[in-house]
Amino acid sequence: MKIPLRRTCLEASRLITGRVDRELGLADRVALRLHLMACRACPGFDRQVRLMDQAMGRWRTYVERDGI
Repeated sequence: MKIPLRRTCLEASRLITGRVDRELGLADRVALRLHLMACRACPGFDRQVRLMDQAMGRWRTYVERDGI
Protein backbone atom coordinates (compact mmCIF):
# COMPACT_ATOMS: atom_id res chain seq x y z
CA MET A 1 0.00 0.00 0.00
CA LYS A 2 1.41 3.37 -1.01
CA ILE A 3 0.97 6.22 1.48
CA PRO A 4 0.93 9.63 -0.21
CA LEU A 5 3.17 11.98 1.75
CA ARG A 6 2.91 14.94 -0.57
CA ARG A 7 0.05 17.24 0.35
CA THR A 8 -1.32 20.41 -1.20
CA CYS A 9 -1.78 23.56 0.84
CA LEU A 10 -5.53 22.90 0.96
CA GLU A 11 -4.95 19.39 2.32
CA ALA A 12 -2.38 20.71 4.79
CA SER A 13 -4.77 23.40 6.03
CA ARG A 14 -7.42 20.74 6.63
CA LEU A 15 -4.92 18.70 8.63
CA ILE A 16 -3.85 21.77 10.62
CA THR A 17 -7.42 22.65 11.58
CA GLY A 18 -8.40 19.02 12.11
CA ARG A 19 -5.50 18.55 14.50
CA VAL A 20 -7.26 20.88 16.94
CA ASP A 21 -10.11 18.40 17.45
CA ARG A 22 -8.46 15.05 16.90
CA GLU A 23 -5.11 13.33 16.89
CA LEU A 24 -3.70 12.81 13.41
CA GLY A 25 -2.55 9.41 12.26
CA LEU A 26 1.12 8.74 11.65
CA ALA A 27 0.92 9.18 7.86
CA ASP A 28 -0.91 12.50 8.21
CA ARG A 29 1.54 13.77 10.85
CA VAL A 30 4.52 12.92 8.66
CA ALA A 31 2.91 14.39 5.54
CA LEU A 32 2.01 17.59 7.38
CA ARG A 33 5.50 17.96 8.82
CA LEU A 34 7.05 17.50 5.37
CA HIS A 35 4.65 20.02 3.86
CA LEU A 36 5.37 22.58 6.59
CA MET A 37 9.12 22.24 5.94
CA ALA A 38 8.66 22.83 2.20
CA CYS A 39 5.93 25.49 2.11
CA ARG A 40 6.32 29.20 2.76
CA ALA A 41 2.70 30.03 3.62
CA CYS A 42 1.41 27.10 5.67
CA PRO A 43 3.73 27.47 8.69
CA GLY A 44 2.22 30.92 9.28
CA PHE A 45 -1.27 29.48 9.12
CA ASP A 46 -0.19 26.72 11.50
CA ARG A 47 1.07 29.30 14.01
CA GLN A 48 -2.19 31.25 13.74
CA VAL A 49 -4.31 28.16 14.38
CA ARG A 50 -2.16 27.15 17.36
CA LEU A 51 -2.41 30.67 18.79
CA MET A 52 -6.20 30.72 18.39
CA ASP A 53 -6.51 27.27 20.00
CA GLN A 54 -4.35 28.39 22.91
CA ALA A 55 -6.38 31.60 23.34
CA MET A 56 -9.67 29.68 23.26
CA GLY A 57 -8.34 27.27 25.88
CA ARG A 58 -7.46 30.19 28.15
CA TRP A 59 -10.85 31.81 27.52
CA ARG A 60 -12.68 28.59 28.42
CA THR A 61 -10.70 28.35 31.66
CA TYR A 62 -11.38 32.00 32.45
CA VAL A 63 -15.11 31.67 31.78
CA GLU A 64 -15.46 28.50 33.85
CA ARG A 65 -13.42 29.89 36.73
CA ASP A 66 -15.23 33.25 36.96
CA GLY A 67 -18.70 32.01 36.01
CA ILE A 68 -19.12 34.51 33.20
